[in-house]
Amino acid sequence: MKNDNVFRMLGLAAKAGKVASGEFMTENAVKSDRAALVIVAEDASENTKKKFTNMCEYYKVPVRIHGIKDELGHFIGKEFRASLAITDKGLAQAVMKKMN
Repeated sequence: MKNDNVFRMLGLAAKAGKVASGEFMTENAVKSDRAALVIVAEDASENTKKKFTNMCEYYKVPVRIHGIKDELGHFIGKEFRASLAITDKGLAQAVMKKMN
């Protein structure tokens, strides 16, 4: 695992109920202005990456390509996830700091 601090933060966010995961929920969070950060798995399809990159650009939500589906899902206590949105600004900023 390359950056387990990021994944630990995701786990905390999930426990706090501040994560929308899966394509439908992530898209929903972005479009309803609840997403503070979107994370897309490195092994998500090019189509999925492009879709969220474009959507996040349009809605002015930061987006990061990070981790693989298994890791993203595992750390938020779900099956594998290609995308997720963090819905808390403070948590989102902390995660981005850890990624940079």
